[in-house]
Amino acid sequence: MGRASMAAFTGEVRTGAAIPERYRVDRSGYEPVGAPEVLVCAADVDDVRHAVTYAAERGLSVVVRGAGTGLAGGACAGAGTLVLDVTGLDRILELAPADELAVVQPGVSAAVLDTAAAEFGLRYAPDPASAAISTIGGNIATAAGGLRCVKYGVTADAVLGLSVVLADGQLLHTGRRTVKGVAGLDLTRLFTGSEGTLGVIVAATVRLQPVPVDTVTVAASFDSVTEAAAAASAVIAARVRPALLELLDEASLREARDLLGIEERAAGAFVVAQADGFGARAEADLIADAFRQFTSRVEVGADAAAADELLAVRRAALPALERHGRVLIEDIAVPRSAIAAAVHRITAIAQRHAARIHTFGHAGDGNLHPIIVVPPGDPAAQQRATEAADEIFATALELGGTITGEHGVGVLKRRWLEREQGPAALEVQRSIRRALDPAGLFNPGKVV
Repeated sequence: MGRASMAAFTGEVRTGAAIPERYRVDRSGYEPVGAPEVLVCAADVDDVRHAVTYAAERGLSVVVRGAGTGLAGGACAGAGTLVLDVTGLDRILELAPADELAVVQPGVSAAVLDTAAAEFGLRYAPDPASAAISTIGGNIATAAGGLRCVKYGVTADAVLGLSVVLADGQLLHTGRRTVKGVAGLDLTRLFTGSEGTLGVIVAATVRLQPVPVDTVTVAASFDSVTEAAAAASAVIAARVRPALLELLDEASLREARDLLGIEERAAGAFVVAQADGFGARAEADLIADAFRQFTSRVEVGADAAAADELLAVRRAALPALERHGRVLIEDIAVPRSAIAAAVHRITAIAQRHAARIHTFGHAGDGNLHPIIVVPPGDPAAQQRATEAADEIFATALELGGTITGEHGVGVLKRRWLEREQGPAALEVQRSIRRALDPAGLFNPGKVV
């Protein structure tokens, strides 16, 4: 068989200077050395398999690309790379209401799948803040979290099976369509969260959930972010499982409202929760009681429009901060009992390093996003930000947490991974990677 050629691709192919700059970087702000040599915008699975073969024959590495919303540098592509854009694989292949599942290609966004499922009284429960633009393939590759994860689990909990193109061009199918299944090793979990280092996801079978019969939103304002964090911990301690429980410090809330043009109604840190299902109203009362231990400014309501506005504010927090310069988007997770301690220590770190740090995130599962804003053209601020980030990671580990709850390792957190997991765990992961990709074709220099 002859060498793979560009003429065999169905989708668009570009080379060299004709490749747009956006394919070189993702949303992390990381700048790779050099630029990709080839861009393949795959139109079908055969294009993906052909691109893998083409790259291997020419000594190029493969960087898989979705919407480019990754926050750890995992989709950045420098010299010697072929960028494989899979956003053109954007079909919902099957929606099976009776079995509460869907089969989708990687370019489908979470929001599109959610809308399609709603016609059958179902929804795709993982709800990344970037759901309108991030793709299912990217969400699976990074094991993304989201707003509803406190009750419904992260992306990995929704993935039943995958179709993956391996380094030799072989198409592998993993997983099942059944609710239960334990045949063999769990290869689906292995590829979920692998950040494009083991293969190319070209389809996923995902679990759907019934749309709740009732949803009640509880919002509260607090004098300080530490009080807000303590209130979030109190909700969990009350043995309530809200569908979502989100926290924003005062500065993040102000920036998000400004971006959306929403008039400021109350000062202070902010927590918003939702209870859903048949017991939503009883759970909402318990959540409100937990909040009232720390503040009297509590609102409870079932108005869908008001709830949408509150969640829009949460989703706008990161885009609002990106207006002010480069942002170091940290992503620690701590035990839920340690949320208040983590927030208190992050506040002290910001003061110690004279760094502008905004804290928001998924308080219900202990996943915080301390966002460090670095003004453009300020090297000293960049250095202070780096030192503050190191302390934030150390804080997460000291509190029994992790350096990343949902964004992944990519290139930005590689040096911290061994501190968390230890050399033995890293070597096991490297051995798995070598077994599946002996030539180091996929995403070299990323994760492990």
